Amino acid sequence: MSENTASPKHLPLEALHEEAGARFGAFAGWRMPLTYPAGVMKEHLHTRASAGLFDISHMQLFEVQGPDAARFLSHACPLDAAGLGEGRSKYTVLLNDEAGIIDDLIVTRLGAERFMVVANAGNAATDEAHFRAIAEDFNVSFEPLERVLLALQGPDAEAVLIAAGLDLSDLVFMSGTEPKDGWFAARSGYTGEDGFEVALPVDEAERFARKLIADERVEWIGLAARDSLRLEAGLCLHGQDLDQTTDPASAAILWAIPKAVREGGGFVGAQALGAILAKGANQKRVGLKPEGRQPVRAGALLVNEAGEAVGRVTSGGFGPSVGHPVAMGYVDKQLSEPGTRLFTEVRGNRIALDVHSLPFTPQRYHKG
Repeated sequence: MSENTASPKHLPLEALHEEAGARFGAFAGWRMPLTYPAGVMKEHLHTRASAGLFDISHMQLFEVQGPDAARFLSHACPLDAAGLGEGRSKYTVLLNDEAGIIDDLIVTRLGAERFMVVANAGNAATDEAHFRAIAEDFNVSFEPLERVLLALQGPDAEAVLIAAGLDLSDLVFMSGTEPKDGWFAARSGYTGEDGFEVALPVDEAERFARKLIADERVEWIGLAARDSLRLEAGLCLHGQDLDQTTDPASAAILWAIPKAVREGGGFVGAQALGAILAKGANQKRVGLKPEGRQPVRAGALLVNEAGEAVGRVTSGGFGPSVGHPVAMGYVDKQLSEPGTRLFTEVRGNRIALDVHSLPFTPQRYHKG
């Protein structure tokens, strides 16, 4: 990774986070709230118990529209965009020619010729360049939108939004709508809990955010707790668990690519992915449960009983909801069964880890 000396980008609601006592840090080129005065443990548990509010305006929304919109997206991603019902969302990936994962995305169909794409902050410029190069061969427009994006997550999320005047109770998990002019909302999230992501114009955002945070059920939640929540839920972070050197088979996200799409090809990276599937992936992403209380962090080398390198940890930390360290990583395929014992070293100490099924906590999505 090359050193980035550019000044960080600032969230439109930065002053609101400063007012709330946020501690900031750099993430994906942005100055982001890491924690608030309650601290990461309480923020995490509050989200699981009630409703946590996350400012994820660093994420990038792209609007895709035109006669070829569905055909364009189905070529750019391993996705049946034409078969996606209006108002439905789909998790997908953007692949390079070698089937490496440029980014993971959520695509929502808003109309016959209109789609919304939500991309990760650190990849937004790369994604846009990749999409625009493909778009040259299609009758389609591809435009980034300037929006504040707020995620409200937890069992009280729906009731809180209704109290704030935004009734999204008709939505089920992985569906989206445009509740007002310039607004986009989806029932989705990155915590394993029921919840919503609401994008709205910058000039309307502070008033809406203040209305939400005034509800006693709601607390601001920073990036640190967002990371522990998604890790317990077994969800990938691009740049750690996914990158351009990993493919969907190794990453254990083939469920995101319908079998008919895999077999039909026609998308960027199809030939390479087909070859990987025919041969079989060498490694697989798995959950890892370290023994004891010491978290094992990303980058740790995994070895077998004989001390031979067999994998690596890509994400790790402490899981407040489960009360023990949690991690994910890649291991040799033959060692990917739950219960397999592996080892790593943390500060000179040998730590045992067991391969663990994902997620660590039950996902509680509202599926209707």
